[in-house]
Amino acid sequence: MSETNEPVESGGSAPEAPASAGAAPEGGRRVRVVLVDDHRMFRTGVQAEIGETARTGVEVVGEAADVDQAVTVITATRPEVVLLDVHLPGGGGVEVLRRCAPLMADAEQPVRFLALSVSDAAEDVIGVIRGGARGYVTKTITGTDLVDSVFRVQDGDAVFSPRLAGFVLDAFASTDAPPVDEDMDRLTQREREVLRLIARGYAYKEIAKQLFISVKTVESHVSAVLRKLQLSNRHELTRWATARRLV
Repeated sequence: MSETNEPVESGGSAPEAPASAGAAPEGGRRVRVVLVDDHRMFRTGVQAEIGETARTGVEVVGEAADVDQAVTVITATRPEVVLLDVHLPGGGGVEVLRRCAPLMADAEQPVRFLALSVSDAAEDVIGVIRGGARGYVTKTITGTDLVDSVFRVQDGDAVFSPRLAGFVLDAFASTDAPPVDEDMDRLTQREREVLRLIARGYAYKEIAKQLFISVKTVESHVSAVLRKLQLSNRHELTRWATARRLV
């Protein structure tokens, strides 16, 4: 279930971390981290697992539960690393990456992103890597490995869960890999969801109910999709989606 709470900047003490969390790197290195995930309990668990700064070297400086909150907190705190979930209200992790592109490109103080998700779907992995994330690990990762991954990403390394590393290399190197659909890349995650439902014949009210948004918001998303794809109406949109086997 998604949250609607305001973005949180860390200020209180974190719960005591389990013994599995990693030890702080030699030399007293520190890394400032923002947690972005729409499940409060998961954020609390990660904070408890890696956020005891004196021991792990990781300082959690902020949290966010959706795209807008994430952009606000990341811009305000300028962390070295963002732990980013792929599926978020407001457009998903790819939308966060798109809106934070100037921060990633900052030569002096770059903000780097590490995807932390339950999903290992090809489209999710490739989408966030193409969007600029430095790595992708699944939520089965241990606290020790997550701390290590965060510091490696801070150093500019690319980090992947072992099972995903070969897949990512194959996906980008294979001549059989599907071509990049630049039209689809223009759409946010939520716009793609609305697009698929429109193409399947859902009415605006049905889409609003299924996505837990207002009819007015659905209309706004449809207008944005039509504008970005240079289409005139939902019938053209349906044909467009059908041709790409999105229905």
